[in-house]
Amino acid sequence: MTDPDPGAAVRRTAAIVLAAGPGTRMRSSTPKVLHRLCGRSMVEWVIDAVAGATGARPLVVCSPATEAVRDAVAGLADAVLQEVPLGTGDAVRSAIDAVPADADEVLVVSGDVPLVRSEVLSSLLEARRLDQAALAFAAVDAIDPARLGRVARGEAGTVERIVEAEEATDEQLGSNEVDAGLYAFEAAWLRRRIRDLRPSPATGELRLAGLVELARADGRLVAALEVEDDGRLFGVDDRAELARAEWDMRVEINDRWMRAGVTMQDPSTAYIEHGVELAEDVTLEPNVILRGRTVIGRGTRIGAGSQIYDSVVGEGCVVWASIVERSTIEDHVTVGPMSHLRPGAHVGRRSEIGNFAEIKNSRLGEHVRQHHNSYLGDADVGADTNVGAGTITANYDGVRKHRTTIGEGVFLGVDTMLRAPVALGDGSKTGAGAVVTRDVPAGKLAVGVPARIREIRKPDEPAGGPAGDGGAAG
Repeated sequence: MTDPDPGAAVRRTAAIVLAAGPGTRMRSSTPKVLHRLCGRSMVEWVIDAVAGATGARPLVVCSPATEAVRDAVAGLADAVLQEVPLGTGDAVRSAIDAVPADADEVLVVSGDVPLVRSEVLSSLLEARRLDQAALAFAAVDAIDPARLGRVARGEAGTVERIVEAEEATDEQLGSNEVDAGLYAFEAAWLRRRIRDLRPSPATGELRLAGLVELARADGRLVAALEVEDDGRLFGVDDRAELARAEWDMRVEINDRWMRAGVTMQDPSTAYIEHGVELAEDVTLEPNVILRGRTVIGRGTRIGAGSQIYDSVVGEGCVVWASIVERSTIEDHVTVGPMSHLRPGAHVGRRSEIGNFAEIKNSRLGEHVRQHHNSYLGDADVGADTNVGAGTITANYDGVRKHRTTIGEGVFLGVDTMLRAPVALGDGSKTGAGAVVTRDVPAGKLAVGVPARIREIRKPDEPAGGPAGDGGAAG
């Protein structure tokens, strides 16, 4: 079979994303396209779709009012400045000189349509190629056309112009076919004609839709790609529309994970951002929030009320009504309820982290038990250590942080305070209420305030013990 388009293999497609409008209806100091949904800004979702359709790094047009966009997309796109926003046509005119000279076609997309799919953009490019049109645009038979530009067709059904709602006659307003604001252009024609746009009589802006009339005046075809009105192509203008767009996106994300083998007991309350990775047989109970680059291993259950951010949770774990931030939990660990793993926590296999336990910047070995009402900060804890209720590492002296080192098989009695820097050797113990201010050798017992070092009493010895430690063994 011959290739119907021999030039397709070498065709170069450039893309322009429009992000210069501040979005006054958002009533926010944040530029509209930087408002987030499901873990990404609107413009990032659009860039992703554009890159999927073109394979190219797009140009993003920003203005002095949206200068923050430049930094936000620095790793994803190149930015150009529209000095004075005078409409979509002026935005493209501001970017046209930055379009690679060898580009054959140019895709133009608004930065406020986060639900647009790369498949639609690819179809739009193909529609222009098939008709060898000067431009193609997405046309929607809108349920509620409102303020959108109406598509005006000739007797033969050809697209002749797009009439802005402010300029349309009553007859034209009676049509529900509207311009959705997605365009594909022949690059050479666009370079030649973009500077010929004239201001709209109604608004004074240079509107990209005005290029339709210029193309027809040149005797060139204008292709209209008819797209279903599913709400995906119309821009987000206010917080209510943003919330609806996020809901639609969450439904898609959750549906994808459930089809991949994840159980959600109440999908309507599962908040999963786009960067999250879930293995098969993960179970999410109601009111779970998973954000950032979180990874959940096979067979793990995330219990009701849990929030996990930028963390790795291994296989066969249970996290119940707890908060986990930038931490690592190895396989077969239980966490919660009401635990808090702060940034830098690393919990070893088969460990048990109980209610109201807090860990920060600490590494716990295998099978550590920290069951309740305790705090480990800037600590290294060896395997098979028991952390008694009320244990605290006093890691901050008011000026600097210090580390605590706890060996393997250590038993920390209730209400132990470890004043860092301090080290406890393997198999050592502390008595209830001990305040440990110096290192405890391996196999020794620390009791009292401040703690004194004693021999560990054997189970069959009297309470007083050989050293008369008062039996304070924790």
